Amino acid sequence: MNKNAFDFSGQTVLITGATRGIGKETAKLFLKHNASVIVTGTSVEANSELINELSDLGTVYYESANFMSEAGINDFITRLDKYDRIDVCVNNAGINLLNEVEDITDEDYKSVLSVNLDAPVKISRYLAKRMKTQKYGRIVNVASIWSVITRPARAVYTITKNALVGLTQTMGIELASSGVLVNAISPGFTLTELTKTTNTKAQLIEINKKIPINRMAKPIEMGYTILFLSSKENSYMTGQNLVVDGGFTNV
Repeated sequence: MNKNAFDFSGQTVLITGATRGIGKETAKLFLKHNASVIVTGTSVEANSELINELSDLGTVYYESANFMSEAGINDFITRLDKYDRIDVCVNNAGINLLNEVEDITDEDYKSVLSVNLDAPVKISRYLAKRMKTQKYGRIVNVASIWSVITRPARAVYTITKNALVGLTQTMGIELASSGVLVNAISPGFTLTELTKTTNTKAQLIEINKKIPINRMAKPIEMGYTILFLSSKENSYMTGQNLVVDGGFTNV
């Protein structure tokens, strides 16, 4: 690894779903490593506190993104035209609605597929053309451990994450000769704000016990994996799904 490892000077990085959790910490890392970063959130107006926090680290742009509909996805992609180049894309935005198969509504099914799969497919399709012209690019799709294992009530979520890994594999081989590398990361249990608020202290302790490393991941640990996959230091890995779960899926 050279002395300029993880230097993203002159590069623009797009991170969807970057207002909290893994997306936010990843945005911070890219900014600290000299990238200009486009962050997205569902709010029409950017959260000023968040933007001020990120702006202290470097150049940041905010784009609202409604991935719940085809029109929303297309509108977002149209707005990407104003950026001269996008060198890295991290498809991180996602939602999870828990229902056993017989209780899945058509509305919930369409919503999860739209955000978790349709948006990454269409954003990647758009950027593939631009990156091939640039003869350089990195795309990282954020999947999940539920792309390799599953649990009850996760049918639709698992469908989308399996499909996202399939997209990664195919794009990886299609774009490799153009200097564009495409990989996925499948995070295990990660101690985000959402995880803390949706689980009691007792539940968090029980989850930790099931992980061989005996703790959940910190969001920044996922960020560093994404940072490597997105960097020039990653010069030979493409079409892969890195499971980063503290050994959970091997138990």
